[in-house]
This record gives sequence, C-alpha cells and structure tokens, in this order.
Amino acid sequence: MSLSIIILAAGKGTRMRSDLPKVLHTLGGRPLLWHALATARRFADARIHVVIGHHAERVRETFRDADIDWIEQSEQLGTGHAVAQVMPVIPDGEPVLIMYGDIPLIGYDTLAPLCSIASQGFVGVLTAEPEDPTGYGRILHHADGSISGIVEEKDASDSERSIREINTGFIAAPSTKLRRWIDALDNDNVQGEYYLTDVISHAVADGVSVRGLTAESIDEVLGINDRQQLAAQERRFQERCAIACMRDGVTLADPARFDLRGELQAGEDVSIDINAVLEGDVRLGNRVTIGPNVVLRNVSAGDDVTILANCVIEDAEIGNGARIGPFARIRPETRLAENTHVGNFVEIKKSDIGAGSKVNHLSYVGDTTIGKRTNIGAGTITCNYDGANKHRTGIGDDVFIGSDTQLVAPVSIGDGATIGAGSTITKDAPAGELTLSRSEQKTRKGWQRPVKKK
Repeated sequence: MSLSIIILAAGKGTRMRSDLPKVLHTLGGRPLLWHALATARRFADARIHVVIGHHAERVRETFRDADIDWIEQSEQLGTGHAVAQVMPVIPDGEPVLIMYGDIPLIGYDTLAPLCSIASQGFVGVLTAEPEDPTGYGRILHHADGSISGIVEEKDASDSERSIREINTGFIAAPSTKLRRWIDALDNDNVQGEYYLTDVISHAVADGVSVRGLTAESIDEVLGINDRQQLAAQERRFQERCAIACMRDGVTLADPARFDLRGELQAGEDVSIDINAVLEGDVRLGNRVTIGPNVVLRNVSAGDDVTILANCVIEDAEIGNGARIGPFARIRPETRLAENTHVGNFVEIKKSDIGAGSKVNHLSYVGDTTIGKRTNIGAGTITCNYDGANKHRTGIGDDVFIGSDTQLVAPVSIGDGATIGAGSTITKDAPAGELTLSRSEQKTRKGWQRPVKKK
C-alpha cells in the first residue's frame, strides 16, 4: 500500500544558538534530517514530504539530489499548521505517517506498526515511558485500552501528572480523516499555535479508535533542542555503531571511545584502538590494525594493513601489508601499493607509491609517482609548487634517495639511481648512476665563535 510521510523540519532551533538550521546540525557526521530521511526511505513506495521554514533554501541545497517533495512553511504556527501545509498534495485513501527532522534515532521497526494501524482506518500514536516524564504530554486511556486523549503537563491534574506514558509526537492516520481533523484545528491557546496533538481529540470525538504503541527504547524518540541534547544523542548513536561493529567481528579497545561518522565495511579480525574517528566511506580488509587517535576519511585499506597511532588519512587507497605511522598524514588522491612503509612525520599528497617502497622519516612527497622497492631518505622533500602551478616528480624502481634531499619538480629519477644525501636535484637523474649536488666543504682554521659582551 502507498504511504505518505510528512517530516516536520521547519523549526529554527533557537536553543541551539546557531545560524545553522537545527536539522542541519550533525549527528554521526550527517545532518539530523539525513537520519530521519534514511528511516523514511525504508518504507517501500513512500512519498516523502519535508516541511521546511528557517533557512529553507539552505536545507534544500544540502539535500539537492534527494527525491523529496519540499513544502515551505513561511510562518511557524505550530505542528498542526505545518501538517496543514502538506495536506493539499496528500491523496485520499492512504496512510500518513508524521515524523520529525530533529529526532534522528527513530527506527523503521518502531514506526512500521503505526502505519499498519493507519492502513486499517485507525489512528496510531507512538508513546514512551521515560523514568522522568516531566515536560511531556501524558497519554490518557479508555477502559478498553485505546487512547482517549493527550493532556499537556501544564493542564494536567496531579493524578494525570503521575502518569509515566508520554506522547512522542509520532502519529499515523488515514489521509481522508486526517485532512478533516487538520482543517478543524484552532489556535485558541496561550501560544496561539495549531497543535497536531489536538487531532487525537477530534478522532476520539468521531468515534475513531486511537491505538498506542510504546517505543521499546526512550532513546529512539528523544528530540534535539540544544547542544547538550545533541551531544547526548551523539553518544547514544555511537554506542549503537560500536555494538553493530563488534557484532560484525570488529575488536574495539574501548567502545565508548569510538566514533563512526559514515559507513564502515570491515573484514575479519579487524582491531581498532581508542579514539579512532572513521568518516565517510571506510573499507578495511582482513587483519587490519588501527592504532589510537587515528582519523580515517574515505579510506580503502587492504588485508594486513597496520596504521599506527596519530595518523590522519583521507581519500586514499592502501594496499595489502602496508604499514603507516605513527604521526603520518596521507592526503587525498594517494595510493599506497602493497607492503609500502610510511613512517613518522611523513606527509604524502596526490602520489602513487609502488610496492615495497619506503618513506620512513620526516618527508614530504607531493604530486609524485614512486616505483617499486624505492627508499626515500629522512627529510626528503619533493618541491612540487613553483608559486603558481603544481608539477610532478617521477621516481623509478629500486631508487635510493639520500637524506635531506630536495627534488625540484618537474624532475625524473631513473630506475636504480642513487641520490646523495643533502642534494638539491633540479635536473633529471639517469638510471643506475649516483647523482649529487654539494658545495665544497671548507674548514676555517683559527675561527673563533663570538661571545657575549660582559
């Protein structure tokens, strides 16, 4: 059966104290609204309508490639008013599910039963039972267990305030009936707003059964209104990610100190130490070891790769058996072949490093192609930028580059060449030969070091 989903995402989020629309603040590296959309897309044949308001164009631009019906709410006059903006494009005769752009952890399995209730002509309301229900509307029941109404805390009696079951705001209802109830809403209240919760009293008055379903986890239905709540939900989200990774066979040294801000595909016997941050699309082969304080962003690593502490790697491909770090930075468009070594305080950018080659100490390699079994000595720099343009350096197979060498691009080093330590190479170096550039070493006899005047 077809389904219409309405996601309310028009709020400014005043308590966030930010110019950024609330639904664009991130959780797990993605906007809050992204998470709601991901859940909504799990419903087959669902048409997704998103109500936007504050910085509407900014929200729209963030999701410019998404198949979404955007509905703009020029004035924010309450949740009922927001839904009313969408109802003209909702067809009769199908269920409508109402979701929220600032509630990111809600799950498909929790919402699907609500839609089933609505498809039978009834109203489904998702409820929850927190330890402390303060601030929430309470759920009232008929003797048969169906919902008779929702009372806001400020209007509740003492006995009603003692009720722990609360309204989460998630509602599913038949579109034809919902349209009638939305049209009947008024704003005769202190806030002067049209409340979606008033739909429940209209349904009850029409004799339509309102059935409640209780969320298994309160975490699923917690909204985000300020930075503290955002941080709390981030931790809950990361806990879920950590549990899922461990169930898939990944060893986490401390699940509480692990952050996944994208997607992770991991092979067997992968081990990740504390404070690792994985962003974007990360793919790890079998027997990969990730040290502490490592950042991986859009990285593909083969089998038996070791990444030591404090490395930052982004948009890179790492071959089988490679060893990186500690304190290495691998920048975008870098490809490390199998059994390569990149050591401490090495930066590599937009380069291809051949199988078995080593860049072990204090070097910068940029816009460079390095062949197989080549050794780059400590302190080597490829001078790839002339102040206006980038130029490439080519280094062949079985090359030995001595320490403290500058390779001024564009330049080519032939197979089997040796570059003497301390050289500045500005011309191509032939294969199989020793090339070096050094000034004559001199000693000045009798020279005295200056001393401070008393």
